[in-house]
Amino acid sequence: MSSYKKIFTHWKVILLLICLIFSVMAIKPQIFGNEGVIINSVGQNASIAQQGLQNPASTLPPLAREKVIAINSEKITSIENFAAVESKLDPTKIIHVETTKGTYNFLPDTIDGKATLQLRISNAPSSNLKKGLDLAGGTRVLLEFQEEVSQEDLDTTVASLQERLNVYGLSDVIVRPAKDLQGTDFILVEIAGVTEEEVKELLSKQGKFEANIANQTVFRGGKKDITYVCRSADCSGIGGQGGACFRSGEGYSCRFFFAITLSPDAAAQQAAATQNLDIVGGPDGYLSEPLVLMLDDVEVDSLNIGVDLKGSKTTQIQISGSGVGPTEQEAVKVAQQNMKRLQTILLTGSLPVKLELVKMDSISASLGKEFLDNVFLVALLVALSVTTVVFIRYRKLKVVLPMILTLFSEVILILGFAAFVGWNLDLAAIAGIIIVMGTGVDHLIVITDESLRGQEETNWKKRLKNAMFIVMGAYLTTVSGMLPLYWAGAGLLKGFALTTIAGITFGVLIARPAFAVVIEELVGNKDE
Repeated sequence: MSSYKKIFTHWKVILLLICLIFSVMAIKPQIFGNEGVIINSVGQNASIAQQGLQNPASTLPPLAREKVIAINSEKITSIENFAAVESKLDPTKIIHVETTKGTYNFLPDTIDGKATLQLRISNAPSSNLKKGLDLAGGTRVLLEFQEEVSQEDLDTTVASLQERLNVYGLSDVIVRPAKDLQGTDFILVEIAGVTEEEVKELLSKQGKFEANIANQTVFRGGKKDITYVCRSADCSGIGGQGGACFRSGEGYSCRFFFAITLSPDAAAQQAAATQNLDIVGGPDGYLSEPLVLMLDDVEVDSLNIGVDLKGSKTTQIQISGSGVGPTEQEAVKVAQQNMKRLQTILLTGSLPVKLELVKMDSISASLGKEFLDNVFLVALLVALSVTTVVFIRYRKLKVVLPMILTLFSEVILILGFAAFVGWNLDLAAIAGIIIVMGTGVDHLIVITDESLRGQEETNWKKRLKNAMFIVMGAYLTTVSGMLPLYWAGAGLLKGFALTTIAGITFGVLIARPAFAVVIEELVGNKDE
């Protein structure tokens, strides 16, 4: 059997090739480009939002984002083209916006007398790789708690900030807890496509939650009116009268419930507001006016009021709702998400603890593009430098070519993993990739040098085993060094640590063993 046939039929090489195929499928590179613009977020109370256009989920892959195809039958090919078409819109005429997910017909909004669609857009991506703020532009904010907080308060604050920012029409938002090496709690907020001033304005507001009945405020968020919101299993969950789930059309609908406690004053206000309402649907129906939940003067939900609450001053109220999905399992999941969202809204009138802004980084989109261009230049220089040094060292194409291909395969594995999990690639992550290439060269040189020194079959096997032992030792040392960086700097170095750990793991477990097989067949048993 020829050496090349042995190489491509070896299970280690086959495993590498399979992983590379899946990585490319996850990245989905658009080889011939991708014209147009994608929608990043929809403006608060925009007319197009009233027609059903929703903010894209932050977890959506870039290529799955809704793309604007045409406005009034005029094809949209770029941000500049979009702006030019938008500037020509007549605010008195209905416009037609065609996207990859539907067509929207509506009167445009007007700001300072000019028609606008109130859409935040960006050029259509060329792959499923998500660019971090360093490369795409945006603002990163680090918030520190002014007091020691419990895990429950930490989770509530994160959820409240996420809900508040979503209300303002910002979908490309990451809000996550972070710690430094001293155990201090922080919250890291990353928002794409907004300025420093906009972020300061949003985060400086303490938030205002109100519950209205017939345009009359009956209670507000915070402990003054809502003294307790149940989130434990004994007074919240999926279920209720008639069972938890039932068939609804072609799918399922599942009910959720949770209890809240009102102050006596809030209970009296609710009794007064419901006293004269009509009953709809008989004794088991509901009142004629819903309970409208408002967050910072924006309606976020509307709930029917049970007949038993008509004119009642009860302080114990059960909030209920539902979630729908194509399967019962999916419906339960949606119901749980809706319940958690409502609980957060009821708690988000004011944040449970005070926060202080300790760090803010803002990067413009143009500077982000410049960073990205520099990254490609640096990556090219690194590749050329590595290739040159390796070629000078070995002067054998059958050694140099597998080594370079192995390094690039490791980069593809990292990028494929990042695309699959929706991991944002920022400058720290790019630095991690470069570190992985550096450690990869070291490991491949160790494997190659041990291979070239082995002349006899038994000696070859022993030397290759020694080489892999050295590689594994270096791997464990690097991982141990990266773990503290995962928490250092309140999580700002997380991208660097994760990229480095993931990259060398793919290298040590998949790419470098495959390289050893190639070297064994092309060099190990040939140089006798």
